[in-house]
Amino acid sequence: MHSCSQELIQENTSPRLNQGHPCFSIGKHEKAGRIHLAVAPACNISCNYCVRKFDCANESRPGVTSKVLNPEEALKQVYDAKQSAIGKYLNVVGIAGPGDPLANPATYKTLALVHESFPELSLCLSTNGLLLPEKIDDLVNLGVSHITVTVNTLDEGTASAIYGYIQWKGHSYIGFDAARILIENQLRGIQLASEAGLTIKINTVVIPGLNDNGLEALAREVKQRGAHLLNLMPLIPQAKFAHRISPSRQELTELRQQLVPILPQMTHCQQCRADAIGLL
Repeated sequence: MHSCSQELIQENTSPRLNQGHPCFSIGKHEKAGRIHLAVAPACNISCNYCVRKFDCANESRPGVTSKVLNPEEALKQVYDAKQSAIGKYLNVVGIAGPGDPLANPATYKTLALVHESFPELSLCLSTNGLLLPEKIDDLVNLGVSHITVTVNTLDEGTASAIYGYIQWKGHSYIGFDAARILIENQLRGIQLASEAGLTIKINTVVIPGLNDNGLEALAREVKQRGAHLLNLMPLIPQAKFAHRISPSRQELTELRQQLVPILPQMTHCQQCRADAIGLL
């Protein structure tokens, strides 16, 4: 795995991927710290691999947090982190859940408070992309510089198997209708984020036997839309996908080698909690 990571680093160099952000830096993330502010509990889509109702101190996966914060509590958490031992490494403030940040009003207030108090810190967030086209101007105005969009497939049939439903513009959608709306908004949002000058990472949960055959087409499309980095994440078998298997390390390595000529590959992702603090 180490040799593969080095090969990927050498094949892809970009100034955007060496800016001190631990999730967007290739080869320079070891001393870049981040804090995730868990202010976004609501979510507008249902992923069949997602569980957000459990918390364990030894559990590290997306969707987990010990406490949902309000914006003022989140700002205090940044102050406390800056005064702690991690403060000298802290470069990034992010919002990654436990739901979808763009579906939570607290996200925007928190970003405004942090940007006003700590303008030197980079702001980022992770999203499923459903609301990205209509929220991109807000993010730019709030100073967000990095964004991660989870795109698992471009195929509507596959998407209808991954997502139970979406909630959009006051309505609930399922099946192919939900898949079409979600994919269209994800791709349009990525393009708008690129045009606005944001650095864009795509997270893709690799689900063997379901979406792994469509990853090359996905990588080419998101690159064309303006994405800068691709992060293949192994499925964590849980919820409705508890019966499915996670890809092996070798399988992930081979997929990354296949896709690296298209987009740089993130190989050090820890699938962090929504309240993660410190170094990766």
